[in-house]
Amino acid sequence: MALRSYRRNQKDGEGGGAWVLEALVTTAAGALCATAGVLVGGVVTYRAQDRQWLRDRQLIAYQELIGHYAKFTMEISRAHADRRGWDYDWGEWSAALTRASLVAPADVAAEIDDFGRAVGTFLDKTARDPARDPLLHPLSAEEFAQAGRAPARAQVRLVNAIRRSLGRHQKALPFPMGGSLAGGRDGR
Repeated sequence: MALRSYRRNQKDGEGGGAWVLEALVTTAAGALCATAGVLVGGVVTYRAQDRQWLRDRQLIAYQELIGHYAKFTMEISRAHADRRGWDYDWGEWSAALTRASLVAPADVAAEIDDFGRAVGTFLDKTARDPARDPLLHPLSAEEFAQAGRAPARAQVRLVNAIRRSLGRHQKALPFPMGGSLAGGRDGR
């Protein structure tokens, strides 16, 4: 089209300056649009990568937290059932709570805090009270289950908050997962 315009202008005796100006403007506009596209694409890609990085860190932290919970509850449960001693690295439990809270959205961090408090109450009843030493005065299975009900409910709330934060399509779970505190699908 620009070539026809140039030829028509040449026939009419006009110079080729208008055609050159038109070509320069078109080229500059194309370059500007391409540059803007690259910049917008870069921002969108960076944000997507940032979200994926955070989601990956969240999953690792949440898995670690729930894994520690399952491990030490099973250890304490077995100690009471077998009338034996036990030991656990409570520094790692505390660190897992902290790591999960650092990457969690505010609503999940609040549930992590509630979960940590419920686990603390459980530990007071099953592990910290010298009167409930598993060697001398072990808890019965029913006493242990009773002590584990509050953390099991807190775990359900936490897991569901995590599931909501990771994807709206995830349905809520009505029961706790893993560990000796689960007590079945109804959490009792």
